[in-house]
Amino acid sequence: MQTAYRAESIIDAQIVKDALEDAGIPAFVAGAALVGGIGQLPARDFIRVLVPDPALVEARRIVTTLFPETASASGRDQAPVAAVRGLKPA
Repeated sequence: MQTAYRAESIIDAQIVKDALEDAGIPAFVAGAALVGGIGQLPARDFIRVLVPDPALVEARRIVTTLFPETASASGRDQAPVAAVRGLKPA
């Protein structure tokens, strides 16, 4: 399994997971259970969307379609939470 997306929130991760599964790519949200144990600390780099190795390129293409900022995010596969605002269903 490879990381297709690093999410800032569980909501972002679920949006990506649903889009990947709609495209026929199996996806798994890792780290969601860790968020509740963090308390007041910011949850950064805990939540990831994982896909099978052969699906990584296609999964990242789909993520870039959902969050265009991801493509220019200085080498990281993460989009800001603000990218969710204004997201229109396909």
